Amino acid sequence: MTDRRLLVIEDDAGFAKTLARSFERRGYEVRVLHDAAGLADLLAGFAPGFAVVDLRLRASSGLACVEALHGHDSAMKIIVLTGFASIATAVEAIKLGATNYLTKPSDSDDIERAFGQGAGDAAADLAAAPTSIKTLEWERIHQTLADTDFNISEAARRLGMHRRTLARKLDKRHIR
Repeated sequence: MTDRRLLVIEDDAGFAKTLARSFERRGYEVRVLHDAAGLADLLAGFAPGFAVVDLRLRASSGLACVEALHGHDSAMKIIVLTGFASIATAVEAIKLGATNYLTKPSDSDDIERAFGQGAGDAAADLAAAPTSIKTLEWERIHQTLADTDFNISEAARRLGMHRRTLARKLDKRHIR
């Protein structure tokens, strides 16, 4: 790792600051954005070799940032962090250029380890535990939310549930 420039795109200011300090102590030069608004301007004067992107930035998706970062430099190591992982968003993140996809809570050790993982592991254990009903439900809810641009009313309609029921489920996961 010769180029130790890191861009953190995270809307949680406290977490972003903690992550930035941790990586600065490891010798990285760190820049932080809290949304996608200033990404093009920042990339004009700062060429990161690494990026950590939160999947959900306020009301928008971090996937657009992943696509822009990969378009800017296809060799950049991009890690997507999310508090509400789903198979669909993991696949999309990788298709758009992410190197890895981690669920929160992840710390700087997890992220740096993910930066070091270049290719996939063909010897990975395939005998994973079966997915629980709750996980399958959450993945379906999250995919529908993503499809509706996080419009709760429209997502509830597509899922065939009352809007308040969906809102309660989201509150239990602290996603509102």
